[in-house]
Amino acid sequence: MDHSKDLPAIERNRELHVWILENQKMLPVPEQAYGNFFEQHCYVVLHVPQSPKAQQGALSDLHYWIGKEATLEAQGAAAASVQRLQEALESPCVQHREAQGHESACFCSYFRPGVVYRKGALPSDHRHVQTNTYDIQRLLHVRGTKHVSATEVELSWNSFNKGAVFLLDLGKVMIQWNGPKTSASEKSRALALTRSLRDRERGGRAQIGVVEDEAEAGDLMQIMEAVLGRRPGSLHAGVPTKSTAQPHEATVRLSRIYEEGEDLVIQEVATQPLTQDLLQEEPRPCSQACYILDQAGSKIFVWQGRRCSLPEKRAAFSRAEGFIRAKGYPVYTNVEVLHDGAESAAFQQLFRTWSRAPSGPRRPGGRGAAVQVKLDAGRLHSQPELAAQLRMVDDASGKVEVWCLQDSRRQPVDSKHHGRLCAGNCYLILYTYERLGVVHYILYLWQGHQASAADVRALTHNAEELELAYQGALVQVHVTMGSEPPHFLAMFRGRLVVFQGSAGHGGQEQPAPTPRLFHVQGTEPHSTSTMEVPARASALRSSDVFLLLTATVCYLWFGKGCSGDQREMARTVATVISQNEEVTVEGQEPPHFWEALGGRAPYPSKKRLPEAASGFQPRLFECRSPRGRLVLSEVASFSQEDLDQHDVLLLDTWQEIFLWLGAAAGERKAALVAWGREYLETHPAGRSLATPILLVRQGQEPPTFTGWFSSWDPYRWTGRGPPWLGPPPQAPPTVLILLPQGNQSSQEVVEASSGAAPALSEVTASATSSSPSGSRAGRVPWLRRPPRAPRTAPRASQSGAPGRSAGPCPGTGSCTRRRRTCPRAWTPPARSFTSQTRTSKTSLGNPRRSSTAWPSGGSSGRNSSWASSERRPCPRHPHGEAIPVPRRAVRAATRQ
Repeated sequence: MDHSKDLPAIERNRELHVWILENQKMLPVPEQAYGNFFEQHCYVVLHVPQSPKAQQGALSDLHYWIGKEATLEAQGAAAASVQRLQEALESPCVQHREAQGHESACFCSYFRPGVVYRKGALPSDHRHVQTNTYDIQRLLHVRGTKHVSATEVELSWNSFNKGAVFLLDLGKVMIQWNGPKTSASEKSRALALTRSLRDRERGGRAQIGVVEDEAEAGDLMQIMEAVLGRRPGSLHAGVPTKSTAQPHEATVRLSRIYEEGEDLVIQEVATQPLTQDLLQEEPRPCSQACYILDQAGSKIFVWQGRRCSLPEKRAAFSRAEGFIRAKGYPVYTNVEVLHDGAESAAFQQLFRTWSRAPSGPRRPGGRGAAVQVKLDAGRLHSQPELAAQLRMVDDASGKVEVWCLQDSRRQPVDSKHHGRLCAGNCYLILYTYERLGVVHYILYLWQGHQASAADVRALTHNAEELELAYQGALVQVHVTMGSEPPHFLAMFRGRLVVFQGSAGHGGQEQPAPTPRLFHVQGTEPHSTSTMEVPARASALRSSDVFLLLTATVCYLWFGKGCSGDQREMARTVATVISQNEEVTVEGQEPPHFWEALGGRAPYPSKKRLPEAASGFQPRLFECRSPRGRLVLSEVASFSQEDLDQHDVLLLDTWQEIFLWLGAAAGERKAALVAWGREYLETHPAGRSLATPILLVRQGQEPPTFTGWFSSWDPYRWTGRGPPWLGPPPQAPPTVLILLPQGNQSSQEVVEASSGAAPALSEVTASATSSSPSGSRAGRVPWLRRPPRAPRTAPRASQSGAPGRSAGPCPGTGSCTRRRRTCPRAWTPPARSFTSQTRTSKTSLGNPRRSSTAWPSGGSSGRNSSWASSERRPCPRHPHGEAIPVPRRAVRAATRQ
């Protein structure tokens, strides 16, 4: 790649590049220092997608970050560097301006588990991170759940508050203090950041202590008071974190911006809802089509047309800053610069419709996209991304049960009347299917347009009863009449008919006077539905098929613009309504046909054009409702790791809304439905309120949900692997240092890396000597190494073969061998010797193939490389853990 003279080299195979601005020059930041930012500097960050599942032509993101103490000269140099780097890159980029403490979700997604703001400037030796240095005393204020940040604050109790998490870093010891008003999600995310700092900066050789209850963690509080002084009687209440303004909550305004002489002219074009055709090339040569989309001051988008000149492109950030000053917005307002054909997902979803150019990347299965595939259950199960695009969990061949809500109670509907629904009622449809040997359930809550408020409340109440009966294993799908998802339609094989009025006894439709007119739409069983419409000529359309039911005959009316597939599906539906149908074509109707409709009348005769394929990409948000109002935080570049058990997350795929409920979230599904509807009501693109809302519990995710993730492990939360691999391996040991109170919760507040165990008494003593409070110092008795495992005597084999001694390892000092290769780590039992001596070499299995399988605690079978055995610890091994030994070690012991 050809670069400018002063620009750094860019590696093509690296996903993330970070540079720091030093004397107006871009200096690379080492990878181990990614996520650390000095407040007096500006940084440039380039993200180039490298995922194998990244779409062809995926956009890169180019950011420049401004520290709160950075000078104006440094800010100007950073903006100029970003522009020169953009010109040197061959692929299109979305440019961002980030300010400390107000970064975008896209920026935060690069640095997990969080970012650290460091005081001052880069040291003269250009060391971004002091690794393996223990002469440290600093206090970090940790904020956020999904977007975690740690800010260095004054080393004093005055910096603390009840609603936040603080980390006291003392080099050898890292103490996390959790405020009493912090949530479980904040505590867990802060602990993940603490562990990351320990591993990156201390090589894992530091102890972590967690203060959850000060009364139960007296020894940790003793260390904190030795450093910070005597704790005051009370701490001030926490200041609520200022949430990032969300797209659906803000009023968006589109303005054209251009310069006339020395003046910057801002001309408002439109407000929400916006359409893509508003972004047109301006015929005036002075403006060259530059627009600003204002998201109520929370974010500013600058969109530039293809005809913009190079000087105008370079002036994009300066124009945005002028717009921010003119509107009186904060200086830290986030700015995003986009170019025609290279728009971000956040920008596109602010418009009612968005279609990509034919040359641009297109996501298969988008709205209106014609995806012709054969519905095969095995293929949908093995390819969840296909299931997500088609919105089909399987081929709808499972078991279907239907209940009609009458008098607030469920009335079962006979199977021969399945698919005959009434607009004045609500229905519960339970679908049962099997996937990967496990039974799954989907509960559809169908609401007719004419249903009463009491029926809607009864629908939710009865769904909760079924939820309890199935122990929370139901995936609830809230469906509104006329917006049924493809899988719902496929359950009835294209024979779904919705009648006007209310149902009678047993959920059957009541007889109604003729004539009755039905509108048939769809070409496949998973896309066909039939709705009763007013029986008048103006309801007809030349592009569709209609059924006119009279007292003597049922007319099957084919419009001139309908296709052969539509006609075939209409013939299938006609058998549900009447057995005496007569086919008639538009323009050849008998007189009785028009008499039944009350005479001729004009109706749409033009052929309906297919909807353009939408380019909207799925977006994930964290949901909270602290004051009764929905607050969202976007999670960019999301993965399964972003789903935490304490979270409630909203996945917007545009055609559907998924609300994911973590196992420890504690929210009711009824409240989640209200959140989903509030999201649709306040969305600036004017979303349809009939968009299906799906409620998914942790561990019950259907393939239509998991298919939107780049990868998905179905056994992540079950604690076991696939049944053919046996149980999972035991987790690495954690050395717990017990507190004297004996409380079970306080025993987990301190953990140490294996073999580390630094002397915390030295930390306390050094902190006391430098502390003005004069707190007593000395050795803390409970901080000591865990006891070593006792030696065991040699064990004889029951089959006569001698067992190998479990004595000390060869050599002096601690065992330096890896646990799985330590020959003294265990004593093989007799049954293992017998089974191995009777097994030929060809039946021992392929060690390469079996090395990736989980070890089994029982009899492993012929192809397993792990022996079923008694486990004993190595007395000199620092881990002090009993381990399974491969069969080759068993054979070696047998020979001896």
